[in-house]
Amino acid sequence: MGPREMHKATCADCGKECEVPFKPAEGRPVYCRDCLPRHRKPRF
Repeated sequence: MGPREMHKATCADCGKECEVPFKPAEGRPVYCRDCLPRHRKPRF
């Protein structure tokens, strides 16, 4: 596999511009590395 294609996105939480390894879907919030853990479902 080649290098991952990164897509520019704006974090829905802090508004910071970040890059994600997937194409952000319309209407779905995207979070930066700092905010993402707060939105993931906790694993037990």
